[in-house]
Amino acid sequence: MKLSWLVILAGTLFLNPVTADCNINSQTVTCEESGKNLSDIPTNLFQNVTKLSLKNNTITLKDSDKEILQSFINLTELYLNENTITVLYNNSFCNLTKLVILDISNNHISTVHKAAFAGLNQLSVLNLSYNTITQLDSDVFTSLKSLTVLNLQNNFLKSFHIKSPFKLTEIILAGNPWTCSCDLLDLQLWLNAFSVTMANENNTTCTFPNTMENVSIKTAAIQPADCQIEKASLENTVTSTFAVKLKSRALLTALTPNNTTGNNGTYTELPVLGKSWTFLGGVLGFVLSTTLLIFTAIKCPTWYRYVMSYSHRRLEENNSEMFEQEFSADMSSSPTVLGTDNEEPIVIFEKIHAFVPGEDGFIEDKYIDSYVTEES
Repeated sequence: MKLSWLVILAGTLFLNPVTADCNINSQTVTCEESGKNLSDIPTNLFQNVTKLSLKNNTITLKDSDKEILQSFINLTELYLNENTITVLYNNSFCNLTKLVILDISNNHISTVHKAAFAGLNQLSVLNLSYNTITQLDSDVFTSLKSLTVLNLQNNFLKSFHIKSPFKLTEIILAGNPWTCSCDLLDLQLWLNAFSVTMANENNTTCTFPNTMENVSIKTAAIQPADCQIEKASLENTVTSTFAVKLKSRALLTALTPNNTTGNNGTYTELPVLGKSWTFLGGVLGFVLSTTLLIFTAIKCPTWYRYVMSYSHRRLEENNSEMFEQEFSADMSSSPTVLGTDNEEPIVIFEKIHAFVPGEDGFIEDKYIDSYVTEES
């Protein structure tokens, strides 16, 4: 039996050459890749590895690293401590369903996404200590149904909101700048209500306010009644602010014709235009007004000259008709001077129809020629 097992392991080793320091013991394969200045998770490892140590490298857990990790479906222990991980994105360990211990301490983790530990159904121990986490809600650990030990010491946590029940048996919270106010009340109630062991309890103390400095967060005097009053005051402030916004919106709706009547006689409020539409309408109005003014300024002189010339032609036409009528009448009644047979009669217009200034109220028109008759 042992011989056949060795043959299987030898065949596996031949098909998957391994350069890592991996120890094969029964069904446990331990690969040690510590302190080799690796920036990526190695790909030349046993696919059936159960314990993988990659500590003290420069791994950032990027997308390519997550894809490689997903191939280690038999992994039960993973050590990524002392690397350069900064963010734990969603589904970072989604395929490691058999993982029991995960150590990602001593990194530079500042942000943990809500679904970062999704799929770790068997995870029991999670070590997030010695990072730079400033905010963390219990929703992050909702999917960890088997979690019993959680290590959050030496981060930058000021509060920790418990939104879902934990089945932890031990939690480590020392070395954080805890603010013992109403934001920490739910954590304190949870610690006192459930049989949870808080390791290093003497070092898990308040940092703020100064009156509670060095007081254990488990016994700090945080009065639930005061928090209820503060919460009620905050809710009243939010409610009043919301009411003011509603009144302002109602006033704006009343001043703006946003209501239309439907077929059933009811009024339906149309959506109020945004500021972008108002700005666009203003710009279009300004452009159209400016264009109209420029067009008017250009066309007004032309129109003015046209009107003036039209009035002048009308006056000139009336004078010409009047002159022709008067001249025809004078020609028919004026005396003529007879000469030889070849001579034509000459009308002595100047003597018969002399021009008297101011007689008819019209100004002398320079376009009407004066006829002067001379005796030949």
